[in-house]
Amino acid sequence: MWYLCVFYHRLLDYRKPELESLADLFGAFGDRPCFEFDNQDSSLEWRLPKHHHPDSPFHFVDLPSEDVARNVANRSILVKGIYELWGEGSNYEELEEAVKSYPDEWKLPYLTSDSTFKIIVDSFGKVISLQEQNDRIRGLTYIPFKGRVNLKNPDHKFWLIETENDITNSGLPPVVQRRIFFGREVGTADRKLLPMYQLKSRTYLGPTAMDAEMAFLMSNQAQAAPGKLVFDPFVGTGSILISAAHFGAMTMGADIDIRVVRDGRGPDCNVWSNFKQYGLPMPIALLRADNNLPPWRPGLKEVFDAIICDPPYGLRAGGRKSGGRKLLKGVVDPYIVPDEKRADHIPSTAPYTLAECVHDLLDLAARMLIMGGRLVFFFPVLREGDSGEDHFPEHPCFKLVAASEQILSSRYSRVLLTMVKTCSYTEELAEAARIKHLEFKENHLKWLEDGNLHSSVFSPADVSSADPKIRKESKPKYRGKYV
Repeated sequence: MWYLCVFYHRLLDYRKPELESLADLFGAFGDRPCFEFDNQDSSLEWRLPKHHHPDSPFHFVDLPSEDVARNVANRSILVKGIYELWGEGSNYEELEEAVKSYPDEWKLPYLTSDSTFKIIVDSFGKVISLQEQNDRIRGLTYIPFKGRVNLKNPDHKFWLIETENDITNSGLPPVVQRRIFFGREVGTADRKLLPMYQLKSRTYLGPTAMDAEMAFLMSNQAQAAPGKLVFDPFVGTGSILISAAHFGAMTMGADIDIRVVRDGRGPDCNVWSNFKQYGLPMPIALLRADNNLPPWRPGLKEVFDAIICDPPYGLRAGGRKSGGRKLLKGVVDPYIVPDEKRADHIPSTAPYTLAECVHDLLDLAARMLIMGGRLVFFFPVLREGDSGEDHFPEHPCFKLVAASEQILSSRYSRVLLTMVKTCSYTEELAEAARIKHLEFKENHLKWLEDGNLHSSVFSPADVSSADPKIRKESKPKYRGKYV
């Protein structure tokens, strides 16, 4: 059945992938997982309202049932609401005709005398005064409401939503013609959890703590849910795992900095205290571990349902791996720390480039994720380059199902990559992945060598030598693209 989906006008590239991930989580595709579809755009069918821009917050989506639509809307961060559309038009005369032609057998069960209802007037690109809202509600007398009005806790909510005629000059996606929608609310997002989990009230924070909204989006992309085990190999202060735990998942994290995972800033200010602050289940374990030298015993595989992380790419914090410069250069031999010094010992580390980090991350995920498990991580992209086409890491065990860009500045952005494991890990596939990594590193990762990303982002712009022909084509600069 087709539903009207109204998105919040922010993080535009994330909206459809989040909804499709949640639709898959709540059984929209039956027993067939979404990664079996031939094309990542074919998992759900979408269409735009008449005269609407692709970045419009209004979309029609085909979902198998009202239960799926309600569950998706209630769990989503970017879906403002999903509605059963009773009618639409470019003016109120067309709207009245459309609502009257909507089948009575679908309308009348929600208009009975023993039910209560509420009508809400909303708009996009304009402000409607309270008097105008009341006038519009009085104009709906052609709908045979028989129940009582209840503004606090109604059985059914109906929405009258309209757009402005021309909003091209207000920083919003262009709309050629005014459109008016009327429908019954199926489900709406609960964004009250964002103020509750906002970083400024968090007990323990670090320089790379993930924003609450983005952390919940990542958990939705990973389909975190009760009974699932979620792992973050760069856990830091635990922001991502907190969002996964909120949705009922079991969590586990690792970090190379033992001071973060063990000590924090004291017994009442550490990663554990962040979970305690929100009354969430504690992580199964927080390990001091190196992504370059995973701690898992040989033969252990396919234990995680999802891996969610934000790898260090050298802007606010650089990546580190075990060893130290002297050990890696062969100046000193490998050594064993005596037992009496282990409690306070901080192992030596060396720089860890993003190219190497991502390769190790993909290898870890290929070994440790269950079939159909999800790997969700950020990957940086320079916005000024020789080509407008982005290239992302690949692995034979994974299929890329979503790539959502968040523009951070005029020079670089980060892309949230969502991959689904489609085949089991073998040594042959590991060797193929290694060769693919070397090719990718040679062709597309020159700028990701140690320090290059930082200098590319923060060095002064050379305006005089910039060739506009080779610049990456800029995206439309209206609100929502940059947040």
